[in-house]
Amino acid sequence: MAHPELFLKKNEDKRLRKGHLWVFSNEVDTQRSPLNQFEPGDMVKVIASDGQILGSAYINPGTLVCARILSRKPSAKLGEKMFAIRIARALALRERFYSKPYYRLIFGESDGLPGLVIDRFADVLSVQITTAGIDRQKEPLLAVLIELLQPKAILLKNDNPQRTLEGLPTESVCAYGTIPEQLIIEENNAQFQIDIVAGQKTGWFYDHRSSRAQLAQLAQEKTVLDLFSYSGAWGIPAALNNAQQVTCVDASASAIALAKQNAHLNNVSDRMQFVQSDVFEYLKQARLEKKRFDIVILDPPALIKRKKDFKSGYEAYRRLNHLALQVLAKDGILISASCSYHLSKANLHEILRSSARHIDRSLSIVATGGQAPDHPIHPSISETEYLKTYFCAVSETL
Repeated sequence: MAHPELFLKKNEDKRLRKGHLWVFSNEVDTQRSPLNQFEPGDMVKVIASDGQILGSAYINPGTLVCARILSRKPSAKLGEKMFAIRIARALALRERFYSKPYYRLIFGESDGLPGLVIDRFADVLSVQITTAGIDRQKEPLLAVLIELLQPKAILLKNDNPQRTLEGLPTESVCAYGTIPEQLIIEENNAQFQIDIVAGQKTGWFYDHRSSRAQLAQLAQEKTVLDLFSYSGAWGIPAALNNAQQVTCVDASASAIALAKQNAHLNNVSDRMQFVQSDVFEYLKQARLEKKRFDIVILDPPALIKRKKDFKSGYEAYRRLNHLALQVLAKDGILISASCSYHLSKANLHEILRSSARHIDRSLSIVATGGQAPDHPIHPSISETEYLKTYFCAVSETL
């Protein structure tokens, strides 16, 4: 049976012809294809104003991004066959990079499955479904995951606010098996206990793993300050690589408690200390007390979640970097990162330049980092590239 047709207005096909996969509601020719004729999750055939077929997509007529293209074939269907092919392909790619089953298995559009993120923690899967199109097909999705990976448990991590916009429930559910009371993963030669039910996002942040490995190589015999430390993913590998001392700072009591557990798990508690504090306040106090660290890691949560928050978020990033530079020891290293899509690499570059000049420091960028290979970037979808990291050597002005 042919999919119903979704027509675009004139000239609204250019981005899609370049490879993007999103159709915005204001791009739809609602005279030819009224949006109210579709149900959330319906498959549609996307057609340019000149009649050329652009592909098949699933639709949610009540959302801003109202359709997401799944295939350039006009009759493609989302279901068990598509899931099986695309998840197997994504799995093969991850296994080329990682010898152990700890990685992001599916990264939405970059793996051909918009609205779906899956993190693999050995035999436990954390699945985020953020669109009605994928949610409507979750039963065949689960069937494929069970057959392909034989997991012990699958958690549907439904606490993402985007589900509310899609008209979906936000209560997380164990959809298969039983979540173990203690879940331990491996990354960068370290072990981490994680909480995928109550933890942030899917329960872990695999995206920074390459940059964290690079930091560990720099940490030997150094004092390290890990700001917004969460569960210790930056700090613990540094301590394992014989950092002299690692100080983890986070405002969350539960995050600090988890980081302490992970330090104990990796037998590095004697080289680590933990401070529950607002990071801004901690840095101000550290500056007053003239504390200095050889390496400062600044990896805050997304401070610009929406485009309209750019001005206040930019100022927050500026203040953080400005303060972090002031607690660096002579010839120190600042690792400054941002996961805010709306803060560009150029923006962060400018923040670092201006902050260093303001306090009369000489700063040079010695390395850059980004998303690990399990977070591939779709070349036509800039939204899939969000992470940026600068490794900066900082010294007295020459």
